[in-house]
Amino acid sequence: MKQEGMIGLEIHVYLVTKEKLFCRCKAVREKGTRPNIYICPICTGQPGAKPMTPNKTAVEKAIQVGLMLGCKVNNSVNWQRKHYTWPDLPKGYQNTISGGRVSGLAVNGEFMGIKIREMHLEEDPASWEPETGRVDYNRSGLPLIEIVTEPDFSTSEEVVNWLKKLLLNLEYLKAVAHDAGIKADVNVNIPGKTERVEIKNINSLENIEKAIEYEFERQTREGSERETRRYDSQKGKTIKMRSKEGSEDYRFIRDPDLQNLVFEDKFIEEMRGKLPETPEKKLNNLIKKFKIDKKDAEVLAKNLEIVEFYEKVAERIDGKFALPWVTIELLRHLNYNKKKLDEINISVEHFVELIKAVKEGKITELQGKEILNKFNPASFSIKEKGFQGKITDEGSLEKACKEVISKNKEAVEKIRNGDPKVLNFLIGEVMRKTEKRADFKVVRELLEKLLSH
Repeated sequence: MKQEGMIGLEIHVYLVTKEKLFCRCKAVREKGTRPNIYICPICTGQPGAKPMTPNKTAVEKAIQVGLMLGCKVNNSVNWQRKHYTWPDLPKGYQNTISGGRVSGLAVNGEFMGIKIREMHLEEDPASWEPETGRVDYNRSGLPLIEIVTEPDFSTSEEVVNWLKKLLLNLEYLKAVAHDAGIKADVNVNIPGKTERVEIKNINSLENIEKAIEYEFERQTREGSERETRRYDSQKGKTIKMRSKEGSEDYRFIRDPDLQNLVFEDKFIEEMRGKLPETPEKKLNNLIKKFKIDKKDAEVLAKNLEIVEFYEKVAERIDGKFALPWVTIELLRHLNYNKKKLDEINISVEHFVELIKAVKEGKITELQGKEILNKFNPASFSIKEKGFQGKITDEGSLEKACKEVISKNKEAVEKIRNGDPKVLNFLIGEVMRKTEKRADFKVVRELLEKLLSH
C-alpha cells in the first residue's frame, strides 16, 4: 500500500509557439541543438535591451489552459520581476505573472477532482550545467505556464495518474508539444507530523513518483523542517538544497517595461469557444460514431495525432477495417522507426489507398504490411510505384508449393508424423518465395492437398 500524506504540485510546461515570449528568437526545445544560436540582446539580458510585446500566441494558449482547468481568468494582470541570482538568469530576475500580492493569470479552478490555486505565464530561464558552468541561452525566454494545485493529493500514485490526464488534455488543447515532457516542484508533508518540504525541478513522471515515495519514507524516519530539496535520480534520494524561501526573498516588484495584460469578457469567451473536445468526449464519440469497442477507442484517444489521423482515414474507408491498421500496424511502424507521426510524412490518401487495396484483395495483407514498412520518411502511391498484386492463379502457386516441399523434406516428414504446426513454416516459405504476393488461403489449401498424397 502506498504511503499517504499531503502533496501539492507546481507544474511547469512549455507552450508551443514559434517564437520566445518577449523577443522574436525561434522557440527551440529539441535536445542536441547547438548551444546559443537562437539568442538576441533581449533573451540574454544585455544592458539596455527592453522586452517586446508579449507573444500573442503564448498569451492566448495560456488563457485556454486556464479555462480548461476550470479557472477564472482575470481581466487585468501585470508582469512582475522575480529576483534571484543564479547563472541561468541573465537579467537577475524572471518576468512572471505571479508572486507577492499579484493574482495569477487564472485562479480558483478544479481539474479532475483536484483544486487549482492558480495558473500563470512566465519566461523560462536559460539552461545551466553546474558541473561545467556552461550556460545555454537557447531556452532563455521560452514561454512557460505554471499550474499550482492545492495539496489535494494523498499518494504518489494519485499524482502520476492525474498528471497523465493533465498532459493528455493539454495535448488535445495543442498548447504543449507531445514530447515536451514535464517539470514539477512537489510539496510533501505528513499532516500533524512533519513540515512541508519542496522538491525542486523533477523532470519525469517516474522520478516524481519515486521522489514522493522516498520523501514520505524519509520524513517518517527523520521528521522534517521547511526546506527546499532536490531529487537525485542516480541515488534515488532527495538532498537538501537550502532553507525554504518565502515570497519576500524574491523581492517581487512590478516590471516598468511591460504593460498590464487586459482581457475583455468577450475575448475570454471567444477563447472558451475555441476549446477542443476533451479526451473523454473524444472517446465516447469514437465508440458512437465508428462503432468500435471501448478498448480500441482508448488506444486511439491516448494520442491526439493518431486519433485525428484515424478519423480522417475512417471518413474514406470502413472504420472497423481501418482500425487494426492504425492501432496495430501504424503504431508498430512508428515504434520500430522510433518516430512520432508528425516526424514521418504519411498522407491519409496514400494510407487509405494501401489498405483499400488489401480490403479489395488486390494485394495480400502481408504485402500491405511490407509496403507500409517503406512509408519512411514519406508515404507514396502504390499505383505510381507499380506494385504487383496478389497471385491467385493456382497453377503458379502449385508450382511454388512443390518447390518449397522439395527443398524442405525434414519439415514435410514432421507434418506426416503428426506435427501440423510445421505447415505454417511451409506457408511462410511460399510467401517469401512469391514476395508475399501469394493468396494465403489458396496456398494453405494447395499445401494440404499436396502433402496428403
